[in-house]
Amino acid sequence: MRPATLACLLLSTAASFALADEAGDILFALEVKPLLESKCLACHGRDSKKVKGEFRLDSREAMLKGGESGKPGLVPDYATKSPLYLAATREDPDFAMPPKENDRLTEAQLDALKKWIDDGAPWPSPERVTELVSKHSTGITVQTSGGLNDEWTNRRYQLEDLWAYQMVKKVDPPANGHPIDAFIDHHLDKAGLAAAPLADRRTLIRRATFDLTGLTPSPQDIENFVGDSASDADAFETVIDQLLANPHYGEQWGRHWLDVARYADSSGFANDYERPNAWRYRDYVVRSFNADKPYDQFVREQLAGDELDADNPDALIATGFLRMGPWEHTGMSVAKVTRQQFFDDVTSSVGQVFFAHALQCARCHDHKFDPIPTRDYYSIQAVFASTQFADRPVPFVSDENTEGFEEDRSLFDTQLKRYRKILADLNAKQVVAAKKWCADRGLEYIPRAEALKRGLPEDKVHPRHAGFTPEDFGMERISRKNTTRLAWEMDRYNPVALSVYSGRTRPQNGNNGPIGMPENPLKGAVPVSFILTGGDVFAPLDKVEPGTISAVRSVPLAIASELKGRRKAFAEWATHPDHPLTSRVMVNRIWQFHFGKALAANPNNFGKMGSKPTHPELLDWLASTFIDLGWSMKRLHRLIMTSKAYQRASTHPDPEKFSFVDPDKTLYATFLPRRLAAEELRDSMLAVSGELIPTVGGIPARPDMNLEAALQPRMIMGTYAPAYQPNALPEQRNRRSLYALKLRGHRAPFYETFNQPSPDSSCEFRETSTVTPQALSLMNSDESQDRAIAFAARLIGEKRSRGATLSRAFHLAYGRSPSGDELASCLTHWRELEATYSGSKPPPKRVYPTEVVREAKEENTGEAFEFREPLDVYKTYIPDLQAADVDPKTRALADVCLVIINSNEFVYVY
Repeated sequence: MRPATLACLLLSTAASFALADEAGDILFALEVKPLLESKCLACHGRDSKKVKGEFRLDSREAMLKGGESGKPGLVPDYATKSPLYLAATREDPDFAMPPKENDRLTEAQLDALKKWIDDGAPWPSPERVTELVSKHSTGITVQTSGGLNDEWTNRRYQLEDLWAYQMVKKVDPPANGHPIDAFIDHHLDKAGLAAAPLADRRTLIRRATFDLTGLTPSPQDIENFVGDSASDADAFETVIDQLLANPHYGEQWGRHWLDVARYADSSGFANDYERPNAWRYRDYVVRSFNADKPYDQFVREQLAGDELDADNPDALIATGFLRMGPWEHTGMSVAKVTRQQFFDDVTSSVGQVFFAHALQCARCHDHKFDPIPTRDYYSIQAVFASTQFADRPVPFVSDENTEGFEEDRSLFDTQLKRYRKILADLNAKQVVAAKKWCADRGLEYIPRAEALKRGLPEDKVHPRHAGFTPEDFGMERISRKNTTRLAWEMDRYNPVALSVYSGRTRPQNGNNGPIGMPENPLKGAVPVSFILTGGDVFAPLDKVEPGTISAVRSVPLAIASELKGRRKAFAEWATHPDHPLTSRVMVNRIWQFHFGKALAANPNNFGKMGSKPTHPELLDWLASTFIDLGWSMKRLHRLIMTSKAYQRASTHPDPEKFSFVDPDKTLYATFLPRRLAAEELRDSMLAVSGELIPTVGGIPARPDMNLEAALQPRMIMGTYAPAYQPNALPEQRNRRSLYALKLRGHRAPFYETFNQPSPDSSCEFRETSTVTPQALSLMNSDESQDRAIAFAARLIGEKRSRGATLSRAFHLAYGRSPSGDELASCLTHWRELEATYSGSKPPPKRVYPTEVVREAKEENTGEAFEFREPLDVYKTYIPDLQAADVDPKTRALADVCLVIINSNEFVYVY
């Protein structure tokens, strides 16, 4: 072979090897490295304290070294001999990685890992990785930091997985007509599926009224709409405008928001203290919806109302949002830990509520799926580092409901006086016993505190609880702690708001009681924020400054680290018109509450693990239009509800094709029926029975609760909490369910049975289960029985013929007349039951207890003791109408009414 020929051959071979090397490097940079970071490094990363099996996967050398087995984890050129690859195949269930089935590698990921190992497992330098990613990837690079040191990595994310971070685009609708219908119909046409016809007027007004107010429409409202001579579109627009102007609109849509914000009237955990002023935040939300407060302002006030306008009562009340999560700090708590728990809670809440991002995943490591580095998580926490708790004096505003304070507090006054008297009596008993103890020993009686202050030896000082029996010990503890608790709860009637302020960190009280404003907010420790190893407040790493979600590049923002102004800057960043998340998140929530299905199916998670939008162009058009409409929620409601998509019937003319083409019901070819929420169900029963008190706002009501639940023992402050006692008068109890006292540790069974969510977590969407206790509750509970009796008494009181009475019942409950068969069946049932009841004794009146007996062990002696807790409310309690209060005719009609409110037509919206 000639030398020139040999040289060409050598050059050609070298080029081939170079190409192969580059292919291996590209495979590592684009597929293997992201795979290791997302699936492996959380357990096998550089933190030696957390490495599982002592096997690290953050370098080639570590893989070759292996783990605790002493064998290499990687055999270059031989994937089928490499434990790393064999574990990833999951063929051996005892040696399967990642350990969770849901995290298993896809076929494509396994192929990439195998090819990389078979190609020699190349591991190019970080600079080379960056170069290759920039040159060859079709995705988007997001700079992230693991928060363990100052090193940075460039992660790759596919554009389709980052849809929520891209600028909102206002694309033109596909065709003429209503823009929403144009988008919806475009998808229906592509699927080859026709839409259902429009619903009739009776169906439509019931749907809209429940949707916007949470109540059944009155017969008169229905007849006005049905008889309106205007076109269907114009007549329905009139209905929408009337409903949006109804003050009950704010209650219904405020309830949706309070689900997301986790509203409750108590703190939760083991010490479920009441938050006596939380109701003012609830009513702020209702007022904001009724006033059509622009959503961007609504957001800013909740994040930073105190920094925006400290003289505006609503702005101060709004910041109660930041304190809505469960939280406790007791005498045994570590202030630094409970403070960090607040930071974690508020960061998580803000992320989910306003940005649909579960930020808490980045508390210990860079988010595995979303471009949220740990540094972002703690930078957002730094925004709230100067946020301090305060129950601030805030005057009542003119449209706050402050009625009924004196009547409501009478129960608490009675209990407070009783506990104070018990303490006074025990103190007197203790003094007598202490004097005798001193006299028996020839000592001068000196009060114990004074004696200790003088430095007298312990054997010369009388015992702290001289003469106490176990019952005395127990009652002293119970009375002392309940006296403290009741004194706190009196703030319910004072112009005080659950709020915050910006300042230095001050020592925390050893309780969950009222936290007043300090005289000097600048006195205390300067808050400094760090990335925390594994989220451990005692393992700080890098210092961080206040910041935002770095992947949101359309609205860059640098937040100064001064004590005041951090949240204001963050709130302005969050509500900037170019922010890609804020408007999308809210219109997605509003769409979901209207249709029962969101455009992006996980309203609290717009990340990779959430569902992508089924109609992305529509979502973006709505988000941009929302901003163009001045962030007006009422105008957005009107826009959505005037579409044909909203007004469709709930059944499809071709159900077989409909089920085949759209099994997940994401094309909106029909309107999805829904069961009434727990609160809507109770409120509707009260409405048709004529018992509902429609007053808007005010201190929490205490409705009736079945006694088994009301009297169950629970603990606060290491002692018995008082039994639940309802309001004494029906006009106090029978208010909308939104206003019912909502204790985290004492949930009302009726609401729980019908899927009211726990307020401990942000609820993006209420589940709708179908379980046996629901049927039993609707048929047999005191709640349903009482409503049926009152419904029947209302009908009898209107003095109509039997047929007209039953027709009236149908109109009140269903908004329509009964059919001939329905009327005949109801008449027969009514008469048969009346004959039965006329020949039997009337049922006995319900008897209410006047006390409850508690058993406990006294912690000082360990001995058991018993005490009786009076149930004061039942001394003046006026029950709702009962079966014993009415004649056989009314009782029989009540059974018919019970059937009506148990029917699907009453319980569902179509």
